[in-house]
Amino acid sequence: MVKKLKKLYGKDAREFFNQVMVEQPLLPFLIPLGLFAWFVERWVVPFSNWVPLAAAVWATIQYGRFKRRIIVEDLNKRWKHLILNTTPTTPIEPCEWLNKLLTEVWPNYMEPKLSRRFQSTVERRLKNRKPKLIDKIELQEFSLGSCPPTLGDEGMRWITSGDQQVMSLGFDWNSHEMSVMFLAKLAKPLIGTCRIVINSIHIKGDLLLSPILDGEAILYSFGSTPEVRIGVAFGSGGSQAIPGMELPGVSTWLVKLLTETIGKTMVEPRRLCFSLPAVDLRKQAIGGVLSVTVVSASNLCKNTGNRQSSNGGTMSGTADNKVSQTFVEVEVGNLMRKTSTSEGLNPTWNSTFNMVLHGETGIVKFLLYELDSGGVKFNYLTSCEIKVKYVHDGSTIFWAIGHNSGVVAKHPEHCGQEVGMVVPFEDIDGELTVSLVLKEWQFSDGSVTLGNSLSSGLQSSSDGSPKLQSITGRILRVRVVEGRALTANSKSGKCDPYVKLQYGKALYRTKTLSHTVRPVWNDKFEFDEIAGGEYLKIKCYNADIFGDESIGSARVNLEGLLDGASRDVWVPLEKVDSGEIRLEIEPIKNDHNNSMQSSSSKAGAGWIELVIVEARDLVAADLRGTSDPYVRVQYGNKKKRTKVIYKTLSPQWNQTFEFPETGEPLILHVKDHNAVLPTASIGHCTVEYSMLSPNQSADKWIPLQGVKSGEIHVKIARRVPVSDSERKAALGIDPSGKGHKMATQMRDSLKKFTGLIDEGGDPEALSLAVTEMEGIQSEQEEYIEVLEREKSMLLHKIQELGSEIIRTKSGPPRTPY
Repeated sequence: MVKKLKKLYGKDAREFFNQVMVEQPLLPFLIPLGLFAWFVERWVVPFSNWVPLAAAVWATIQYGRFKRRIIVEDLNKRWKHLILNTTPTTPIEPCEWLNKLLTEVWPNYMEPKLSRRFQSTVERRLKNRKPKLIDKIELQEFSLGSCPPTLGDEGMRWITSGDQQVMSLGFDWNSHEMSVMFLAKLAKPLIGTCRIVINSIHIKGDLLLSPILDGEAILYSFGSTPEVRIGVAFGSGGSQAIPGMELPGVSTWLVKLLTETIGKTMVEPRRLCFSLPAVDLRKQAIGGVLSVTVVSASNLCKNTGNRQSSNGGTMSGTADNKVSQTFVEVEVGNLMRKTSTSEGLNPTWNSTFNMVLHGETGIVKFLLYELDSGGVKFNYLTSCEIKVKYVHDGSTIFWAIGHNSGVVAKHPEHCGQEVGMVVPFEDIDGELTVSLVLKEWQFSDGSVTLGNSLSSGLQSSSDGSPKLQSITGRILRVRVVEGRALTANSKSGKCDPYVKLQYGKALYRTKTLSHTVRPVWNDKFEFDEIAGGEYLKIKCYNADIFGDESIGSARVNLEGLLDGASRDVWVPLEKVDSGEIRLEIEPIKNDHNNSMQSSSSKAGAGWIELVIVEARDLVAADLRGTSDPYVRVQYGNKKKRTKVIYKTLSPQWNQTFEFPETGEPLILHVKDHNAVLPTASIGHCTVEYSMLSPNQSADKWIPLQGVKSGEIHVKIARRVPVSDSERKAALGIDPSGKGHKMATQMRDSLKKFTGLIDEGGDPEALSLAVTEMEGIQSEQEEYIEVLEREKSMLLHKIQELGSEIIRTKSGPPRTPY
């Protein structure tokens, strides 16, 4: 007991001495001075006895102040704990000022920003979820309206979650001014389209706000799934309305879709981040490159309950906490990478991967698996995740859920800075140590952040200015250089890789290389650049005699490419464990196309001449192993078709079609003719003609898309008239009476069709007659368009002639000779 008291008093004395040293920095000088005075008084010149008394009084006062400060700090700590944990509502924190401020900033700032963000989220969710009554659905309009939500009707309160302070306040949004419109194509047996409009919404719940990084960002979420109600109206456009009973289940589906979207993004423990940067660079991040290093795990303890195995079943746990071999799978979207295996309760991997972010935010998921004793099956143990967000001042925020629902956050100010994070696993004890490096952010204006600098693309433009050229009239030259670490066939161990590139409707394929996981293709392809942020889609396949196997895919964002700049990038393949494809992308000016357009405009109206020669290796659409193929040609709104060639997979048509050139895509649809059943598609393709010079022709075999095999042989030419007679022929002006001929042909076809019906109607003959009438009708529509165009040209000439006459009359009088 005496020893404990001595320790207690000794500790108290040390704390008091340290406190006095902090408050009285001159004390180290005063003590020697006092000792010197005592020495003088004791041995040289005696003083009175007031010096020891003054020192005792001073020490007593200082000790009293110290004890009083300790008591005040303890009372303040107890009071704060009482307020934050037991008081339901903080009376000194009313919310009227917050709602007034929200009403002022909502229409012009928050509503447009939130509408754009939620619109992109809803569009992504619509691709994967739709009711059975709807075949296709697309979002046409999204507006949250001018009515903001109401926050904290009953005040707000502060709570503590671990070491994190969280503001809790009520959220009530009851709006009848929002407008969210969907256009839906109804599935069979229903026919037609329908508009679905969400015109009101009611969301009520408890909102949690957590300031992090010393107030530089705020995490927000709902404490539990909120109550959601929406008002839905149905219509077919205009004033014609369809009753809600016509589409049962759609309202329930929309409520479920909205509730699931909120639950998967911003219901505890999932949180969203809102950054508060001091500087806004006004740049839109469209992607980034993130280096992830999975370092190690510590204090792993297996869950003794049931867990999921690799074959989809469940395995009962045991009381044995020994972990044999574990590995971590890293996921960013569809991109997955796997570490090597490591043993023990504190495994170490030190595996580094380059991951690709699409957009300004991303989620890095870490899935922990355990191999069984045989090393064949693997069981899922647990997971954790780290979220990444671009901040508009050029920095990056990483955050994750920590212990006791706390927050682990890092804020590197520049790209290239390495940050380490220790994140707890969700379902079992243990922590994961990772290292993250955001290598670069890519922006919509073509600039890229590298380190602490901002680069205008990977190469500067010729004049040194980072100006973004017009995206119309440019060619994107893509070279598929090589690949590495591709996935081989799990059974044969072979890999015969090739790559398919799709950009818009254009589809190309590299050559197939045999027996290699590090192929070198060096194949070049050219695409017409498309506006609107179109992605270049990459699909890598392993050729096999029994069917090609997909060994990964990826998307490449081509926004912000500058003229004269090239991009050399390794693209990680998604949906596989390993594999990368190297691409060289270079935008070039299409001067040839510009010269063609100018020469075409100077020469007058031109036309496209298409000769459909033949096809080969078509897909068999009939049970007898053949097809009855024909080709439907679509050029803008104009449609024509060839004759039907029966019972063959290598038809020969040798038919010529002409269209007035408008610059629209020329699409060929190869179909299988059937007199009774609907026609079946056996492939389609797009014929490129924009690169042709005036009056230049091209002879090409084009592979069919959407089928396993098939090619079509065409000859395409851009015809430009060089004389008045050719120009009249191009415009369809025929002095011999083309309109009269078409009218006669239509009457004859109608008589023939009527006679076939009276005779009983052979289905095949009726089909051919209908096809002939459709062709004549298409020619009539084209002839009418030509006449309208000639009419406008004549009116323009008349106006020019009238202006010339007026200008001549208003000139000075001519002097007679």
